[in-house]
Order: sequence, then structure tokens, then C-alpha cells
Amino acid sequence: MKVGAIIPAAGRGKRIGASVPKQFLEIQGKPLLHHTLTVFDSCKLIDYVVLVMPRADVDEIGEDWLNKYAIVREVVVGGEQRQDSVYNGFNSLEEGTDIVVVHDGVRPFTAPQMITATVEAAQQHGAAITAIPVSDTVKQAVDGFVKETVPRDGLWRVQTPQAFQYGLLQQAFIKAKKDSYYGTDEGSLVEYLGKRVKIVSGSELNIKITRKEDLVLGESLLSRIR
Repeated sequence: MKVGAIIPAAGRGKRIGASVPKQFLEIQGKPLLHHTLTVFDSCKLIDYVVLVMPRADVDEIGEDWLNKYAIVREVVVGGEQRQDSVYNGFNSLEEGTDIVVVHDGVRPFTAPQMITATVEAAQQHGAAITAIPVSDTVKQAVDGFVKETVPRDGLWRVQTPQAFQYGLLQQAFIKAKKDSYYGTDEGSLVEYLGKRVKIVSGSELNIKITRKEDLVLGESLLSRIR
């Protein structure tokens, strides 16, 4: 089984308010993207990574990331939206790839065991995503006021990694492109195709760095788990 991973790191991180893209912000002296790649490098099931970056970063530092991380085989230019970036990465996967893993470049606290479990679930079921059950009360709001309380039974907060059989994800991309459909994750593209997606247990520690306070939490997490 040949497993390739697509790691989109093409965002600009407007919500975090930094002068550099958030994937290059540092935790304990290393970029977030470094910590993410380190986890994937330590997972024995991952054969290679395709890294997706903004065009300016590919031109300026793409070669550096290729040379520094042996697991990175390609650095490709991202698209207008996240889905476009992942699709660009998909088109650069190596021939003979059986399972495709997609993981956020700014989600550095996944674990090799979580990646492995997701890959194995995709191998069995076709598509798999990591997620955690919603534990907080959920409200639907209109114009800044609560409209109703939404029952949280059966609700999950979706994370990455997500993993798919190559042919299934290819079909999902083709249909989404044909219908001009954009989902918020690759799992939603498979759902749109009409196929089932298996849920694999994620972790509360598997946070995505999107705001300034996430960086503070990330510093604390890294010092405790690594």
C-alpha cells in the first residue's frame, strides 16, 4: 500500500493578524509547518508528502523545504480556496498512490497513531475523517440573538487528518468541479458524491492554529507532549 499525504499550507492567516503566513509562525523556535511535517515523517505508513504553498513562498523557499525534509517530494502552488489547493496537491501525487491523506499544515499536534488509524479506516471503508464529539451547548443565532438551542447528540467537530482511497477522492473532485461545489473539507466532497465517510476518534489536543491565543496554547502543548 502506497500512502501519499497532501499538506495544504497556502493560507495567509488573516485571523491571526501576523505579518507572515501562520504556517511559518514559530513555536519553540520552529515554524508550525516544521512540527506538522515532523509528525508525518515519524509515521511509518506515510511514504511521501506533497506540500502546497502560496506561489511567492514556492518561488522563494520551496526548494529549501524540499531539501530539508526528505519526506517532502513535491512543493506545489496553492489555489484561490483551500479546496483548489488540495486539488493541486492531488494532481501532483505519485503514480501508484493507493491512499491519500489530507492534513492541515497548521495542525501540528496530530500523532502518528491517529494518522495510522485514519489510513487503516480509509483502506477498509473508502473514506475516513478524524473528529471529536461536540460537548458544549450549541446555539443557532440570528442577528446576534439566540434563535434556538441545537441538540448536540450526533454532532461532531471535524479535524484532520482525513484519508481516502485514491479513486474515490478523484471521483469526488471531478464531481465537485463539474458542479462548482465547494466543501469545507474533503470529507464533505465524498459526502456530496453520495458515499459514506467513517469517523475516527480525534483528540482535543489536535488543535488548528488560527488565532493568537492558539499560539499560546500551542507553546504549552508542545512543551508537555514532546
